[in-house]
Amino acid sequence: MKVDLFDYHLPEELIAQTPLKDRTSSRLMILNKENGSITHDVFKNISAYLRKGDCLVLNDTRVLPARLLGVKEETGAKIEVLLLKQKDGDVWETLVKPAKRIKKGTAVSFGDGLLKGRCLEELEHGGRLMAFEYEGIFYEILDRLGQMPLPPYIKAQLEDKDRYQTVYARERGSAAAPTAGLHFTNELLEELRNKGVRTAFITLHVGLGTFRPVSVEDVSEHEMHAEFYQISEETAQLLNEVRREGGRIISVGTTSTRTLETVAGAQGGKFAAASGWTDIFIYPGYAFKAIDGMITNFHLPKSTLIMLVSAFAGRERVLHAYETAVKEKYRFFSFGDAMLIV
Repeated sequence: MKVDLFDYHLPEELIAQTPLKDRTSSRLMILNKENGSITHDVFKNISAYLRKGDCLVLNDTRVLPARLLGVKEETGAKIEVLLLKQKDGDVWETLVKPAKRIKKGTAVSFGDGLLKGRCLEELEHGGRLMAFEYEGIFYEILDRLGQMPLPPYIKAQLEDKDRYQTVYARERGSAAAPTAGLHFTNELLEELRNKGVRTAFITLHVGLGTFRPVSVEDVSEHEMHAEFYQISEETAQLLNEVRREGGRIISVGTTSTRTLETVAGAQGGKFAAASGWTDIFIYPGYAFKAIDGMITNFHLPKSTLIMLVSAFAGRERVLHAYETAVKEKYRFFSFGDAMLIV
């Protein structure tokens, strides 16, 4: 299956550069995965499309302010370092720009020496293994010096760091936000619970794969980077109960989907407490074992995310929905509008 089959035309002006003031005021497209019908609404009305007994599965990962701007100690050249994955203590897998300036042994200083990093190993695709030196508590220094690692298609400055966090973000460790969850407020979640819609939490720390384009021609040749996930006993029991009682399991975002499918795939379609690393790659032809519905944003052309959505709802239906979204001037990508697929 060719990657080009997941391409579509997107006018640049439809890429959302800033979040809306009210999280729930995003537009909502409802796509029926059985017949392809499309309905247009606003996200704050999502309860109208959910039933008592349904369960929303939310990724409670918290984004690190992982974008560090520093200087190369030898030359003073400006260096950007993005923290991706903590490997061992103060050693991190990072993404560096410009990577050609950072060789093994190169030292980078941040915040006038408040934090220092030294390259231990050169990795592929601009990756570097870096060891950090500092005095005090690393995450407090990171909160002080770091910026939110916004995707490269967002050029505008983010005024409020919390707008790139979900309201239920708890488990620190992501290099990017699970953006489908950005549309929820605590008030909307409470409204859904009052209706009888249940909520369950999983964790998947979004890593390097989010920033890595699909560079092969054939979909099956693409390799995903592994990301850490965790599902608790409480969540597993709740999801099994929802399944037994005939409720729908609706994943909020592709990260929740990948976690649930990883766990259910290893448990014969059931759920159990688990943690580990997943590199699951979902594209058309995949047989879903865990979810009945999905809330997701509109994704980049030819990305692994649009492939996952296409696997769930059908490639032609998804591309038609995207063409409709372009025609109706929906807002795209991380700070954009949402789609509910049921």
